[in-house]
Amino acid sequence: MTTGETTGHKQSTLRITGMTCAACANRIERSLSKLEGIAEANVNLALEQATVSYDPAKISVERIEQTIEKLGYGTVKATAELLLEGMTCAACANRIEKGLNKLPGVREAAVNFALETAHVVYSPAEVSLADIQQKVEQLGYQARPKEDLEQEDHRQKEIRKQKRRFILSALLSLPLLWSMVGHFSFTSWIYMPELFMNPWFQLILATPVQFIIGRHFYIGAYKALRNGSANMDVLIALGTSAAYFYSLYLTLDWYMTGADLAHGPAMYYETSAVLITLVLLGKLFEALAKGKTSQAIKSLMGLQAKTALVVRGGQEMTIPVEEVLVGDIVLVRPGDKVPVDGIVLEGSSAVDESMLTGESIPVEKQPGDAVIGATINKHGMLRIQATKVGKETALAQIIKVVEEAQGSKAPIQRIADKISGIFVPIVTAIALVTFLIWYFIAVPGDLAGALEKAIAVLVIACPCALGLATPTSIMAGSGRAAEYGILFKGGEHLEMTHKVDTVILDKTGTVTKGRPELTDVLPVGDEHRFLRLIGAAEKSSEHPLAEAIVEGIRKRGIEIPDPDSFTAIPGYGVVAEVEGHEVLIGTRRLMERYGVDASEAFEAMAALEEQGKTAMLAAVDRKYAGLIAAADMIKESSKEAVSRLKAMGLEVIMITGDNERTARAIAAQAGIEQVRAEVLPEGKAEEVKKLQAAGKITAMVGDGINDAPALATADIGMAIGTGTDVAMEAADVTLMRGELTSIADAIYMSRKTMTNIKQNLFWALGYNTLGIPIAALGFLAPWVAGAAMALSSVSVVLNALRLQRVRINQ
Repeated sequence: MTTGETTGHKQSTLRITGMTCAACANRIERSLSKLEGIAEANVNLALEQATVSYDPAKISVERIEQTIEKLGYGTVKATAELLLEGMTCAACANRIEKGLNKLPGVREAAVNFALETAHVVYSPAEVSLADIQQKVEQLGYQARPKEDLEQEDHRQKEIRKQKRRFILSALLSLPLLWSMVGHFSFTSWIYMPELFMNPWFQLILATPVQFIIGRHFYIGAYKALRNGSANMDVLIALGTSAAYFYSLYLTLDWYMTGADLAHGPAMYYETSAVLITLVLLGKLFEALAKGKTSQAIKSLMGLQAKTALVVRGGQEMTIPVEEVLVGDIVLVRPGDKVPVDGIVLEGSSAVDESMLTGESIPVEKQPGDAVIGATINKHGMLRIQATKVGKETALAQIIKVVEEAQGSKAPIQRIADKISGIFVPIVTAIALVTFLIWYFIAVPGDLAGALEKAIAVLVIACPCALGLATPTSIMAGSGRAAEYGILFKGGEHLEMTHKVDTVILDKTGTVTKGRPELTDVLPVGDEHRFLRLIGAAEKSSEHPLAEAIVEGIRKRGIEIPDPDSFTAIPGYGVVAEVEGHEVLIGTRRLMERYGVDASEAFEAMAALEEQGKTAMLAAVDRKYAGLIAAADMIKESSKEAVSRLKAMGLEVIMITGDNERTARAIAAQAGIEQVRAEVLPEGKAEEVKKLQAAGKITAMVGDGINDAPALATADIGMAIGTGTDVAMEAADVTLMRGELTSIADAIYMSRKTMTNIKQNLFWALGYNTLGIPIAALGFLAPWVAGAAMALSSVSVVLNALRLQRVRINQ
């Protein structure tokens, strides 16, 4: 349950109960869209939730919830029981109560001074438990949830209720099914108790199934018809009622005529009872399977730390992670999860960040380094300062993106929505025509036979599978992608990605590592002495190339002394005094300025520059001493990634603000033929537009602020997750692992998901198209139609679940 903001509008996600098919979701969606202040409303049947973008100045979430409830559905409200500390009198209790009741999203708050507790009913779409606790703390008190009153997932409650209904319905329907089987000649050997054939006995068994266990079908049908639409409940209620009441008429007629038991009429009680039982079984399987489609969210939530060790008032204390505040000092022991995002103040350790980046090698952390919540501290004590807590942490943002993607609607779903919206009235008409043809033309006067065919048509045509076809695949596909570090921001982006035919790659930080490294050392004399002097000269420089050289020298185990003096000459290089020697490092112009003849190095220097490297000349005491080069090297995975993209039939283009020679050199190493170099940041978006004008479906991949316009312009913007927040905000897909191989993975996952959706839609539509005429022609008994209808919904969900087993070629 999330709340976000977009362009002045607020976005809320509400959990809905009582939806039975796509027609229900369509009705809620249409009704919400008509409300003043609603910019957009998406209702997801599989997730049982509505995502609404609205103007808070014109409409409240409470009004939205009331509209949903007026349509005959329920909205999930949460209840919190809090233990309060710090109250001294009844005035304190009143103050907390008033403060909580003013909080947006709180429906009811009651504070008991004597028990020092607060009972709060709230909408999770607007306010979280952490927000409620924070409000109490702002008022000067402490609040913590009662651990023994944790709220249970409403989906689990629903599954248990469905199980109870099904078991009771099955027990009552079994004797009726037995009596039906006994009518067949090939089952004459089966023992049939005489009682089972008694119409009164059948009536006693069928009535509670019809009106107690099956009452929600009548309630749903009434609410749907009252609001001028029809759904699955209407079809089930019509079909089962026809069978039940016709059997009741036969029972009364049999009783009035005084016929003996042996010659009792052929009843249809088992048709209505077994139908309801099979529908309940289908719904139970569906609920169990739908629960698995949201497994990715549960897995991500399971990564969060439950508690944190904080230092407050000089005391160490363990508190729930929800109570950690920005600025808190948090201690992380070896082996513990980092509870929140923060900055290391003291200590050094290696942190396993594989849950976020996919990088299996732990990352070394020193004071000043950032750490991310839910990563694991391998060894060494860390003292960190919390910078982001609760909804602001990186993991919470990932969960939010996945939730929003699973709740969004792909364009292909609109086809299914339109069909299911008109499906029930059409099917009802077909059932009526079927009845009339059989009763008046095919077998004149055979009321029972005509009724049986009409019931079969009503039941076989339930559009449940159609409503579940797209959202279940979107949920499973986006969830599986998230496990591989690929975050699709919505169903529409998941759908569009499979159409991409051109991938545009930014160079720095995308194809390359984004930071220079020492690559070549060509000394005139002793290499160790040469690097020692070079390192000392560059040690005081803040230039990225200087930092790369110093780091490279240190990695070789060479101790670097401090310079006696240091001067940076912009555009030329540096001059330093090291252990009595004058050291020069820089360009040809620097050498010329100090009268150093470095002509012997010019050929090697040009060769290095042709490879995209930055080469620097060095002199000691005005004599040429050697050549050193650094470069932003391509990522180890870049060449493989480009090869995979080409193998998938995609065109790959690199775009950069760098000079032509460097760009060509990097592109050649990565296996990219097409290069657009010396492109200004604003020009990147123009290059994307040119490709779109040529009919290309583009995916732009970048990691920096300067890539944001191009990411927003492209058909699909992909942000490297190790990049900036601005780039990630502008993108449609975030690649958390920071590797180009994730581009091919994202496109592959999109293709798999779209194939799965098309399979589901083909099955759902084909099933109904084929099933209706077969039922109308009299080849399907109603109970067989009911079983097939239940099976169709379950099969669609199970097919979607196959996406959770997709293995991506990492």
